[in-house]
Amino acid sequence: MSKYDSVTLYRIRKLINELSQIVGRGTELITLYIPPKKSIHEVIASLREEYGTATNIKSDTTRNHVLDALTRVIQRLKLYNQVPETGLVVFCGALPTNGPGSEVVRIHEIIPPKELTTYLYRCDDHFHTDILKSMLKEENAIGILTIDSTEAGLGVIIGDRLDILDTFHSGVGGKHRSGGQSARRFERLRDMELTYYFNRVAEHAKSYFIDTYNVKGLIIGGPGPTKETFIKDNYLDYRLQNNILATIDTSYSGIEGVREAMEKAEDVLKEYRLIVEKKLVEKLFKEINSPKGLVTYGLKSVIKALEIGSAELVLVNDSINTVRIIATCKRCNTKREEIVELPKAIEKKTEMSKQCSVCNAQDIEIKEEDIIDYLEELAINSGAKIEIISSKSEHGMMLDSLGKIASILRYKIN
Repeated sequence: MSKYDSVTLYRIRKLINELSQIVGRGTELITLYIPPKKSIHEVIASLREEYGTATNIKSDTTRNHVLDALTRVIQRLKLYNQVPETGLVVFCGALPTNGPGSEVVRIHEIIPPKELTTYLYRCDDHFHTDILKSMLKEENAIGILTIDSTEAGLGVIIGDRLDILDTFHSGVGGKHRSGGQSARRFERLRDMELTYYFNRVAEHAKSYFIDTYNVKGLIIGGPGPTKETFIKDNYLDYRLQNNILATIDTSYSGIEGVREAMEKAEDVLKEYRLIVEKKLVEKLFKEINSPKGLVTYGLKSVIKALEIGSAELVLVNDSINTVRIIATCKRCNTKREEIVELPKAIEKKTEMSKQCSVCNAQDIEIKEEDIIDYLEELAINSGAKIEIISSKSEHGMMLDSLGKIASILRYKIN
């Protein structure tokens, strides 16, 4: 997925989520997955055969919708000389715009983030999005284990988030024995308790890091020499033992230790999206706290910064859930626009479609645009860069406190 920037991935995820919730009137929604080695001409020939079969559908409405969708797909494929290097996915069908009878055939193309290996054609009452969804799952999970003689913590980094999996106490007594015990007997008991504890940690690590997440690497941290003893004596499953990426000294074990180990392992994890986002948000807050303070936040302020060209880097929380509505009068071409949160969009579109404020005409065209698309358009015009930050991460929550969007500026806005 590294070939895609954060905005493209946001768009793909959003589109897949929308398509997966659509239910057709009948078996009239077309899903087409084309692997890169498949010939475009071969696919078109196959779809023409499907067109001939579809002419026998009894329902007039379903038949017309399927034929229209197949025609659109064939026309779109003719624009390609060959399949893109990772393949091509096409979704097409008659989708209602305002209740039954208002269906309009829409087509969506997606170049998948990973190479497709199988050809798939389906005409169904829903779009088949599972293959794409599985491609968007982050596979390169990294485990974090922190340990000392009192407690241990387990966490996993998956793409743009850190999940704390488990923490538990050792039950191992301190190094100072209670009265009446000989030193040798006390040490034997403590060593037995420590061995049992290490085995318990190793069993939990295997359960989470191999059986559940199948991590690609493991980072081990903790205060003191306990972690080195744990590693040296080979308590871990050999698959984890051979996959240790770094051993890090931390001030804590448990939950705080896991977070600290992640912070200190940035060089090891620098390619991971979570670390990239962390650095971006930290850069933003560092600028907020600097004397220059070349920062603005909140949607209106950031849009203004993009319009006048002062924005250099824009960070947007992926939960922003906002759209831009454009109303155009077909008689006098007057345009109005409003930016609203998605729950209010329907009400706002109804209000804006009633009457032109200039010529009083009621022939109004309404368009809706995702706010990310609008921001990217402004960014391209001004040479700014946009990064989408996951709302699930700790740093995403920090950005949330600034109104879900903020920008580092080239120069201050008056």
